[in-house]
Amino acid sequence: MDYKTNQSSFLVNVLLLLLLCSSVSAQQLRTDFYRNSCPNVETLVRNAVRQKFQQTFVTAPATLRLFFHDCFVRGCDASILIASPSEKDHPDQLSLAGDGFDTVVKAKQAVDSNPNCRNKVSCADVLALATREVVLLTGGPNYPVELGRRDGRLSTVASVQHSLPQPGFNLDQLNSMFSRHGLSQTDMIALSGAHTIGFSHCGKFSKRIYNFSPKNRIDPTLNLRYALQLRQMCPVRVDPRIAINMDPTTPRTFDNAYFKNLQQGMGLFSSDQILFTDQRSRSTVNLFASNEGAFRQAFVSAITKLGRVGVLTGNAGEIRRDCTRVN
Repeated sequence: MDYKTNQSSFLVNVLLLLLLCSSVSAQQLRTDFYRNSCPNVETLVRNAVRQKFQQTFVTAPATLRLFFHDCFVRGCDASILIASPSEKDHPDQLSLAGDGFDTVVKAKQAVDSNPNCRNKVSCADVLALATREVVLLTGGPNYPVELGRRDGRLSTVASVQHSLPQPGFNLDQLNSMFSRHGLSQTDMIALSGAHTIGFSHCGKFSKRIYNFSPKNRIDPTLNLRYALQLRQMCPVRVDPRIAINMDPTTPRTFDNAYFKNLQQGMGLFSSDQILFTDQRSRSTVNLFASNEGAFRQAFVSAITKLGRVGVLTGNAGEIRRDCTRVN
């Protein structure tokens, strides 16, 4: 056996060990984790999130996206919340809305204002609970949230590199990235459905409507009328302040309209539209478009699995007193 073979075997074994450790940690999560230490934690988080949501709708998509970005980089350990320099300073993170961060910080403060709960609930668990609340507030499914995560102590800009799906990804790239975290193609499609309350800035998709290829200025998989509407909202000279709803039909409701839009060529990102144009994923899109119950059930399963990715439990990590800095 040569050196390269030995090296390959070593890397495979390390990866398998990491996956095993992650699986063991995830098994330590449970819905009643704070039953004795902070029995009203869900009510405290719920009230804080609802108050923030009443102030601005952006709370919902911003918090949901924050949870996804946190879990995909170093696992669900609230490392995304640590102040600069950290994960949130990577170019892929700069579009994260401050309302998501503020929602979690305020919810954590609400929890810690209760003397029985002070410094007992992790920021990672607060983010997971806040995510469930914004899904519910926008009409999405209610679901039990597994708890018991600990907060990470490390957050670096470099750790974000190649960790998040990009707007131009094809199906193979999407599946590869999600499978790294134990998520299936169906999980990936269901989680993509969260774009039903999402938004994006013009620079993320402007190539599709102005300079797609030498042959086609507009991406041919994009509905032409929709593309022209996007051109009106997004001038050639990109204004970074302009935000576009990813679901042009029911942008404030968590429903299955996202999948119906894909059927009409109205996916904002190439990585959205590919879910319908690629035959391997089209049947799942059609199922979710025709059966909202199937989508909701798949979403609950997928976001529960997402919440187990790379978690710290037991004595690992810490319970941050301030979500923006390590203790």
